[in-house]
Amino acid sequence: MISINGKDLSLEDLAGFLQDAPPTVSIADEARVAIQRARSTVEEILRTDRVVYGINTGFGKLANTRIATENLEALQRNLILSHSIGVGPPLDDAVARLCLLLRANALCRGHSGVRPEVVETLIGLLNADALPVIPSQGSVGASGDLAPLSHMALLLIGEGEATCKGRPLTGREALGIAGLKPLVLQAKEGLALINGTQVSCAIGAAALIRARRLANLADLACSMSLEALKGSLRPFDARVAALRPHPGHAETAEHMRRLMQDSEIVIAHQDCDKVQDPYSLRCVPQVHGAARDALRHTEDVVRREINAVTDNPLIFPDDCDVISAGNFHAEPLAIPFDYAAMAVAELASISERRLENMVNPDLSELPAFLVENSGLNSGFMIAQVTAAALVSENKCLCHPASVDSIPTSANKEDHVSMAPIAARQFAAVVENSYNVIAIEFLGALQGLRLGNPEGLKAGRGPQAAFELLSQTVAPLKSDRILKHDLLAVRKLMEDGSLMRVVKAALDRN
Repeated sequence: MISINGKDLSLEDLAGFLQDAPPTVSIADEARVAIQRARSTVEEILRTDRVVYGINTGFGKLANTRIATENLEALQRNLILSHSIGVGPPLDDAVARLCLLLRANALCRGHSGVRPEVVETLIGLLNADALPVIPSQGSVGASGDLAPLSHMALLLIGEGEATCKGRPLTGREALGIAGLKPLVLQAKEGLALINGTQVSCAIGAAALIRARRLANLADLACSMSLEALKGSLRPFDARVAALRPHPGHAETAEHMRRLMQDSEIVIAHQDCDKVQDPYSLRCVPQVHGAARDALRHTEDVVRREINAVTDNPLIFPDDCDVISAGNFHAEPLAIPFDYAAMAVAELASISERRLENMVNPDLSELPAFLVENSGLNSGFMIAQVTAAALVSENKCLCHPASVDSIPTSANKEDHVSMAPIAARQFAAVVENSYNVIAIEFLGALQGLRLGNPEGLKAGRGPQAAFELLSQTVAPLKSDRILKHDLLAVRKLMEDGSLMRVVKAALDRN
């Protein structure tokens, strides 16, 4: 059970909602009080007939149009219906869960002016795993993620499309599964549901959680490649990191030293004639470390955003005040998601270069394309091509969305963030990079099999990974369909099995 109050959600909490059995959610008592206080402020505004944007006016360019009291319910319903014009593939169920959770959490802060039953309906759908079908495209990341959040809000009024455990539902059926009835939205409530950054944040947060895991997997893949290529540990010396004190550099170097503990392979070749390794091995602390630092800053931003109030106007019950401002503008997310994508793309880029060092007989002592009888067999030739293709695609996806803007709403919304595009690109780069690093694992596994005929032990981390991967992937003695091997490695990466066996090996006395 997670009790939300708008202030304490963590990335670790969010990670639970990316699983098939997410936690149950409830509203904290203090949040109920805050929600009701803000609603009372809205009702006082209506009672005294003050003209306030979003409560009794039109929206955007129509902000100066006063709406009669008897039409306020129709105004909120029309807002949701008219804004539900998202397009593109729907968001994954896990991301749709995060959208419900994050919107409910923001409303719990008590500055949006909705009734408690609006938040209860969001949470009821979440707990029933009755999830909105949310198109992924249609938001420019300012005035909120209006179109996609409208598709989420449709469920609350018994409209739209939903799914529950893969089964398609109508919005009304989704409410029924949750034991709920359609809401008649009151003043300010439709706007409060859709005027926020939660779709951008949900997509980016899900990608970030995966990217954090990938940073450790990239180090592990590198450690296996380092053993296969008989690379040096000296570039990972703590004294080197101390002279250029970036936190990610030191963290990566320390992680690599731990992974490489007790390596018999390193000891066996430490007096060889090789002077320097290629950059893809020697500069791993600098490259992986820079990626870690970028992801760490993105994490700080996301931790703030998931506990922020991002709609408009904002209600301040203590002063009975309402301020129309710009918290819906998602630029604070757009820029970090852009460079987080670049950071992860670099993990993949340097990984592909390590793979090239293993498959290219001019660069290593390993058989051409990591297979005996090459020529008859192509081995890992096209595995490297696939990795190269993904790395190049990442370069296109890393064009920063945040530097773009296009005016909307008759130029009322004259600068926008493009945060949802930045988030989607980030997520695509993370997916591509998982595949690239999975291919490196396959190459390093084969490289260790071919380049270590004496059967020397690798370091604790790469040895544990080697043993687990060897149980899953047979040696490549002649050409076969490598896609099956790739999917098997991806599963071990995604379900945490690979890092768990490595952690157990590192923690062993």
